[in-house]
Amino acid sequence: MSAYQTLERRFARLAAINDALGILHWDTETLMPPGAADGRAEQLATLKVLSHELLTDDDNADLLADAEHERELSNWQEANLHEMRRAYLHATAVPGDLVEASSRAISRCEMVWREARPAGDFAMLLPSLSEVLNLQRQIAAAKAEALGCSLYEALLDSYEPGGNTDHIDKVFGDLRAFLPGFIGEVLERQKSRPDILPLQGPFPIETQRALGVRMMQAAGFDFNKGRLDISLHPFCGGATHDVRLTTRYDEDDFTKALMGVMHETGHALYEQNRPADWLGQPVSEARGMSLHESQSLIIEMQACRSRAFLEFAAPVMRDSFGGTGPAWDAANLHRLYTKVEPGFIRVDADEVTYPAHILIRYDLEKALIAGDMILADLPGAWNEGMRDLLGLKVTTDRLGCLQDIHWPGGAWGYFPTYTLGAITAAQLFDAATRADDNVLPGLARGDFSPLVNWLRTNIHSQGSLLPADQLLTKATGRPLDASVYERHLRRRYLEEA
Repeated sequence: MSAYQTLERRFARLAAINDALGILHWDTETLMPPGAADGRAEQLATLKVLSHELLTDDDNADLLADAEHERELSNWQEANLHEMRRAYLHATAVPGDLVEASSRAISRCEMVWREARPAGDFAMLLPSLSEVLNLQRQIAAAKAEALGCSLYEALLDSYEPGGNTDHIDKVFGDLRAFLPGFIGEVLERQKSRPDILPLQGPFPIETQRALGVRMMQAAGFDFNKGRLDISLHPFCGGATHDVRLTTRYDEDDFTKALMGVMHETGHALYEQNRPADWLGQPVSEARGMSLHESQSLIIEMQACRSRAFLEFAAPVMRDSFGGTGPAWDAANLHRLYTKVEPGFIRVDADEVTYPAHILIRYDLEKALIAGDMILADLPGAWNEGMRDLLGLKVTTDRLGCLQDIHWPGGAWGYFPTYTLGAITAAQLFDAATRADDNVLPGLARGDFSPLVNWLRTNIHSQGSLLPADQLLTKATGRPLDASVYERHLRRRYLEEA
């Protein structure tokens, strides 16, 4: 057996362990009884240790070196070898004692955050968050040396392979110049639109679920290899052949749950349509979080909030809940789903103001990782960013720098992928509609297949064969371009409004 073949077998075992972890994580969030928590923590920890030991085995260094000299590897095998090396570098770059120290600090900080957030007390969080940040800087330094990049890029690379801050700075700089004035234009334009008519509930959960399932099926979700459940926080997880989605319901408002379901369905379609011949190998994995987020947003934002789709969906929604009157017309639903209103909380933000929340976080975490800002100054800097980009005065840290768990949870370098994903989604949707005239008419009939078939060919089936920038250029004819996203926003919120 060649070195490369040996590596394939090892990474197939890693994939199986990670699939088991995925199902256990899903069960933890959905069905696990509270009394099983301690046992579940031990199960997860044991599998994670096994995975880490398999990945960092001393033999892997020699196998990777030997595989480099093997001839007649296919393009897919060469890309797979590249992804194996990347995973090995990330795993071996950080000393085990630093990994353990960071894990313990994160667990402590998350517990403190759960008390500090509702109290709006940043001072309570500061000591434990300082510890997390210090350890993240050490991890960044270790990875930066191994990967040959900056501290921030070393953390970013875990979520966005090959992510480059110079490029992100340029893209986000364009958005920063565009957003404040555009938000003002949209708010002014909204004043001339008819008032949004409220939808009268209650909306039974079982009916909401049935509506969500119908829309998931229309989008192409395979229920033979996945399911929909309830959790406190919606997510897409599970295993390679068993994609698990969750949502949460509110009997007074079905609209959020439905779009949440479609958002997670976009993630799930990516997972269900990965290259079948390479499942179990790193090259089959999704090409980073920006592309993954683009797939959720192309379904939720680009497709399901479009006029075309809502023409189809309006009578389906009305019939599902027995609604009557003009509130259930497609025009009113479109106004409801495209309402813009600056707010303090990122997860509740609309499509137009959401990027501003990410720009603020991106600037702050870069400065904190680089040591250009001290953590004690975070609340003031956060509040200044909210004022400058959204015109809002933050009165409590509960609505400000305490609202996200990402930093207490050790997820530094993750935030930019949200807006990079939104820009990517707009670019992909634009390319799909130009390539196939049936995309928009299909959505108006509740037929997602023209769109999903294009995505399957150009994104899903490609796995990690190419770097993200090459994959996007191949699919759309250009690298990431914020002007396409800005054009989409202008069309939807000014021209079509």
